[in-house]
Amino acid sequence: MEDFKQLIQSLGVGIAIVDSETWNIQFENAKFFQWIPAVEDTEAPLTTRIPDLKADRALERIEKGRPYKFEHESKTESRSLPLSIEIQKLPNSESGQLLVECHNISKQKESEYMLESYSKMVEKNTRELEREKERGEKLLLNIMPRSVYEEMRDFGTTTPQRFDNATILMLDFVGFTDMTISRDPTGLIAELNDMFTAFDRISELFGCERIKTIGDAYMAVSGLPEATPDHACNVAKVALRIMRYLDKRNQAHPEPWLARIGINSGPVVGSMVGIQKYVYDIFGPGVNLAARMESNSEPMKITLTKDTYEQIKDDFVCAPRGEYEIKGFGSQELYFLESEINRR
Repeated sequence: MEDFKQLIQSLGVGIAIVDSETWNIQFENAKFFQWIPAVEDTEAPLTTRIPDLKADRALERIEKGRPYKFEHESKTESRSLPLSIEIQKLPNSESGQLLVECHNISKQKESEYMLESYSKMVEKNTRELEREKERGEKLLLNIMPRSVYEEMRDFGTTTPQRFDNATILMLDFVGFTDMTISRDPTGLIAELNDMFTAFDRISELFGCERIKTIGDAYMAVSGLPEATPDHACNVAKVALRIMRYLDKRNQAHPEPWLARIGINSGPVVGSMVGIQKYVYDIFGPGVNLAARMESNSEPMKITLTKDTYEQIKDDFVCAPRGEYEIKGFGSQELYFLESEINRR
């Protein structure tokens, strides 16, 4: 028996034998006493030394032939120690004695804490990556249509596409260079940014895609990357509402911003340009003719080509301007877009 007790004393786990009725400790090794000390009364029962031990629940479980397991944090003067405690019937005991076994789970808890901290760090980094991804997506959608962005995202490249039915809007402000020199640059650019933001909202409202801005020039298009039979009408509505917006804005500001708008309908090619700095752009005679319409327009006027006029004449009021010699395109019939026909 003495050899058995010495063996138990040498174990690296806490061992105790308690009475199942009184929970008085009949035997305990050094580890058990060290980890679950009797601070005030050395004869105190186990339920006193472990206040969070639920004796009734433990006995109920043990009577069903199953061990009762729980975790307990032992607090000594020097530190707190997490323990895993298991209580079961003492084998071959006729008097209903219980065997209490304690294990130090400090390393397990440290591992769990480190794993939890790592999981939280991974979760935090994942959220940050998602935010950066969303931010990057928003930035890219500012310079290219969504379908082009999705193609680039999925395949790493984009294919130039020809669009046979598209309408292009070109806008430029009159006297912008002189305004830039004579006025506060910061305030001037802030105003320009406000107006371009309003133009973007108007374009989006009518299914048009802003392609780019160059200085004070603004380009939008309808009919790409998704084809639409109403591309000319869409652009006409955008142009009229832009002019309406500028007119109301100019009434509330001391210095007016006067814009010229040119519109043309025709085939274009859309493609990504650049390797490190991406930009989506459209090319072709249709774009060049729209630019000529803008430069041949007048302040706060919208000039159309005949191709666009033929597509919108039943829905909009247009005024003939006559024939003009357009550089690179010869003689062209031009029209002013004045208003949308009210069919009420």
